[in-house]
Amino acid sequence: MGDVSFQNNVPDPLLSGKELPTFKFELEKSKGKVLGNSFGKEVTAEQLPISKGIAGVSMQLEPGVMRELHWHATAAEWAFVLKGRVRTTVINPAGQGETNDFDPGDIWYFPRGHPHVLECLGNEPTHFILIFDNGYFSEFGTFSITDWIGHAPKSLLAKNFGLPESAFDGFPKQEVYFARGAIPPEQIPENLQGPRVAPPHTHKFRMLSEAPHGVFKGGREWRVDSTRFPISTTITGVILDLEPGALRELHWHPNADEWQYVIEGDVSVTMFGAHGRFRTELLHAGDVSYIPQGYGHSIENVGSEPSRILIGFNTGIYESIDLSSWIAGNPVEVLATNFNKPESLIRSFPRKDVFIAPSE
Repeated sequence: MGDVSFQNNVPDPLLSGKELPTFKFELEKSKGKVLGNSFGKEVTAEQLPISKGIAGVSMQLEPGVMRELHWHATAAEWAFVLKGRVRTTVINPAGQGETNDFDPGDIWYFPRGHPHVLECLGNEPTHFILIFDNGYFSEFGTFSITDWIGHAPKSLLAKNFGLPESAFDGFPKQEVYFARGAIPPEQIPENLQGPRVAPPHTHKFRMLSEAPHGVFKGGREWRVDSTRFPISTTITGVILDLEPGALRELHWHPNADEWQYVIEGDVSVTMFGAHGRFRTELLHAGDVSYIPQGYGHSIENVGSEPSRILIGFNTGIYESIDLSSWIAGNPVEVLATNFNKPESLIRSFPRKDVFIAPSE
């Protein structure tokens, strides 16, 4: 076998060309899987080839509809609720289960392989964005309970559950995906095994109920990684609000890829790929963009209204290096020599991290 560390650093042909590839996908304009007014739309490395480290799904469930019991063999799931209410039930390998109700602004995280179900609560549809820590994951290739039971021999199921084979007559033969039934009761009902044994870490975090992580003249940021939400060991989530004309400054992330979903507004995202390569994409509400680990980038609100962007990283610990902070951390004479400029100009640069630059 070769050196694994060397193999992991072989240049990606997609990113090693003379021009940077597109890093934008119009997620909400895609069709996806539809049942009535319920839908699941995905963006993976198949739809957006640059997006190898993170996949995303936009899902809406109508009242009385659930995303059936399933698990993901190749990815953990992180979610942000945009509208409506959702109930989830998840089971861990120790047999400990948790059922939670979510409102807009809340997030959940399910570790890879942990089975779960998603239900719309109440009389209004719910819409949420799912982020997965594997760009090759597909929401339409998950492991669903109806798909498994529907294809297993009845004799095997009867032996497994200690029931007669006839008990499995009439079970679905194909994956249900979206199951339609009654609206769930407001009070969380008992599960089949009786009293619950809670897992050591909750799967729920009320992200927008917390104070912002940072407030700036041009915007604000909420940030939740595993230091605040311990179960979320592989995904960090951010909500970034930018006022018109404001800029999330040029920066990069040394430990993670970045996936962006525009909730509202019009934003310009730039990406720097070394060797003079620079690309800009204009994103509107419902669009997605992806920045590979270590690539320089910025986000600017180019519209006349405030913008809000949901950002996911495939790491449990957030790290960022901002261009203003990097420059401010160097001696003046080093910078003057590096840029071949007088020290008087260098001394006019910011003395600390800008993070969000307001409109001029």
